[in-house]
Amino acid sequence: MGSALLRVLVVWAVSALTMLVLAGLLPDFQLQSEDGDSLTRTALTAVLGAGVFGLLSALVWPVVVRALLLVPALLLGLLVFFLNGSLLLIALWLIPDGRGAAEPETAVVVAAAMSAVASATSTALAVRDDDAYRRRLYRLTDRRRRRAATGGPEPVPGALFLQLDGVGHRVLRDAVRDGLMPTVADWLDTTHRLTAWRTDWSSQTGASQLGILHGSNEDVPAFRWYEKDTGRLMVSNRPASAAELQRRAIERTGDGGLLTLDGASRGNLFSGGADQLALVLSMAARRGRANRSRAGYFAYFSDPANAVRTAGSFVAEVFRELTQSIRARLRKESPRVSRGGLYPFVRAFATVVERDVVVAAVMGDLLVGRTAVYADLVAYDEVAHHSGPHGRDAGLVLQRLDRAIAQIAKVAEHAPRPYRIVLLSDHGQSPGPTFEGAYGLTLKDLVRAGCGLPVPRRVGRTPSGSEARDAARDALRSALHRPVDEHEEEAEAARQVRGRPSEPIVLASGNLALVSFPDVPGRMTREQIELRHPALLRTLANHPGIGFLLVASEEHGSVVLAGDGVETPVAELKDDGPLAAFGPGAADAVRRTDAFPHVADIMVNSMCEPAAGTVHAFEEQIGSHGGLGGEQSRPFLLSPLGLSAPPAAPVGAEQIHEVLRGWLRESSGPQAPVEDSLPKSEAEELLPVDGQVGRDKNS
Repeated sequence: MGSALLRVLVVWAVSALTMLVLAGLLPDFQLQSEDGDSLTRTALTAVLGAGVFGLLSALVWPVVVRALLLVPALLLGLLVFFLNGSLLLIALWLIPDGRGAAEPETAVVVAAAMSAVASATSTALAVRDDDAYRRRLYRLTDRRRRRAATGGPEPVPGALFLQLDGVGHRVLRDAVRDGLMPTVADWLDTTHRLTAWRTDWSSQTGASQLGILHGSNEDVPAFRWYEKDTGRLMVSNRPASAAELQRRAIERTGDGGLLTLDGASRGNLFSGGADQLALVLSMAARRGRANRSRAGYFAYFSDPANAVRTAGSFVAEVFRELTQSIRARLRKESPRVSRGGLYPFVRAFATVVERDVVVAAVMGDLLVGRTAVYADLVAYDEVAHHSGPHGRDAGLVLQRLDRAIAQIAKVAEHAPRPYRIVLLSDHGQSPGPTFEGAYGLTLKDLVRAGCGLPVPRRVGRTPSGSEARDAARDALRSALHRPVDEHEEEAEAARQVRGRPSEPIVLASGNLALVSFPDVPGRMTREQIELRHPALLRTLANHPGIGFLLVASEEHGSVVLAGDGVETPVAELKDDGPLAAFGPGAADAVRRTDAFPHVADIMVNSMCEPAAGTVHAFEEQIGSHGGLGGEQSRPFLLSPLGLSAPPAAPVGAEQIHEVLRGWLRESSGPQAPVEDSLPKSEAEELLPVDGQVGRDKNS
C-alpha cells in the first residue's frame, strides 16, 4: 500500500513538472492569471491541474472508452488524442480563478505529453528495485503454488494456441535462420518441433480458421463466393458472413467448437465456442452490449496510458508505412502495388492496435488460468500482401511478433497453471506480380471478353514489350473478334436496360477466382457455358496467366481444363498433368472442393511457376493466398515436445482441429477451469482482460 501511494505521488509530481515546462514552452498554454502569479502560485496551479487531469483520466476515461465501442475500430486510436485533450481542457476549466487555459490544439499536445511522461514514470518505478512488476507476479504465483500444495493436486496444463496469420513454413524457417525470431529459434532448439501442413484449395483464413476452431470448413470454396440459391454474396471477413459460416459449421458437427470449455477467442474470425471473446468477427453482427466484438477494446483502452502508448505507436506505424512506400517507389521495386489511400491506417490498425489489444487479452487469460486460448495476430499477413512475403518490411513485422511471443511466454511463467504454447499459421503467402500487372488486364476484363461483352478501352491500349502481355492481348482480340469500342460502357448499359442477360459475377480470392452466372439456377455445366459463350472457356484456359479451370461436365461429372486443349475428368485427376506445378495433394484438394454445394460455375486458379513459387493474384496483392500454388498452401505447426507428435504431413484445417483437440485431451485429468487463487480484480490490474461475454447462441 505504501509503495503504491508513493508511486502515485511521484507520478503526480512529474506530471505537474511536465505541465510547468510545457506552460513555459507553449504560448497558447498558461497556468497563471492575467495579472501574473508567483512561481509558487503557478506551481500549485500545475499540481492542482495535474491532479484533476489524473483523476478525470481514472474516473471518466473508462466511461468514455465504453461509449467508443460504438465507434468504428479504425477510428478509435485516432480519437484517443482528441479525447485526452478534452479531458485536459476540463481539468484546466476546473482550476479556480481561471488560471488554467489552453487552445484546443495545444491541449491535445499537452495531454499527450503528460500521459506519455506519466506512463514512462510509472513504468520506470515498476522496473526499479529489481523489477517490482515481476516481483509482484512472483508473489502472486507463489501464493497459487502454496494453495496448490495444501489444497489439492496441481492444476492440469492449459493450452495457448497463437496463430501467426499468413506466416508460411518457409518464411518461419528463413526468419529463424536470419535471426529475426530469436524466441522461436530458441524453442526449436530446446522445447518445440516444427511441422508443415497443407491447406485445402481455399488457402485463406476464413476456410482454415473455421476448420481449425469448429472442425468443419465444408462448402467454403473461397474467400468470396456467390450463392445462387440464397442470392447472397459471402465474404469471409464480413461479420454477417462469418456468423453464418460459424452457424453452419456448428450445425454440421453438432459441436460448439474447440474452445467450448473455459475457452477464450481473441482476434479471430470465429468464436470456437468460447465464452471469453475479444475482437471476434462472427460476434460483431450480434446486438447487445455483452456480445459486441469490440468488447476487448474497453479492457485495454480503459487505461489511458495504454491508449496513449498505442495511439502513439499507431501514428508511428502510419509514418513508417509512408516512408517504406516512398522508398519502394524511389527504388522502383518490382512487383509493386498501390499503398495509398486508407491503407497506411489499415496497416497500423493490424500491426499496432489489434496486436496490442490481443496480446493484452491473452496475458490476462493466462493470469486467470483459462483452460484454452486461441488468438490470431494478423500483422504479418497484412504487410506481406502489399510489401511481399519475403521483403524487409515483412521481416520487421516478424521481429515485433517474436517480441510479443516472448512477452506472452514470460507472463505464462507466472500463471496459476502451466501452459503449453503452440504456434501455428492458417496459410502461407505466395509472391508474384498481380494478374493485371503482368498482363495489362484484370480477370474480369478477360471474362467479359470471352463472353463477348464490352471491355474497357484501357485494356486494348495496354503498352507492353513482353511476350506475356502480347499473348494476353492476342487472346483478348481472339475472344472479341472485333476492335474495342470506345463507347462500349454506354452500349452495355443500354443492352442491360433492354433486358439482356445479366453479366457474370467475377470474385477474386488471391490467385483463385470464381465466375458465376447469377441468372442461371444451379451450377452450369461446361456444355451450357459453351452453348451460351462459346469463346469463354477457351479464352480462359489458354491464357498464360491461368493455370487451370474447374467446371462441371455433363459427360464427365466435372473436368479440369488447361492450356493447349488439356482436359482431365476430376475422377481421374492426379498430381501430375495440369496440376503438376501445384504440388502434392492438389488433385485431392480440387476433388474435395468440386463436391461443395456452392462451388462456382467456373473455378479459376492462376498459373504457378514451380521453381520460384510465384503466382498471379487476381487482386492488388504481391503476396497472396487463397488458391493453389507456392508457399500459400504450406503453413506451419510449432508444438511442444511434451505433446504427442502430429502426423508427419497433416492435410487440411479439419485435421489440424483434430490434432489440437487431441492435445487438449492429453492432460493428466479432466480439462476444467482452475480455482482462481488470483482475484479477477488483481489480474485485471496487472494486465487488462475483458469481462465475460455471453455465449454464442449458436454454440
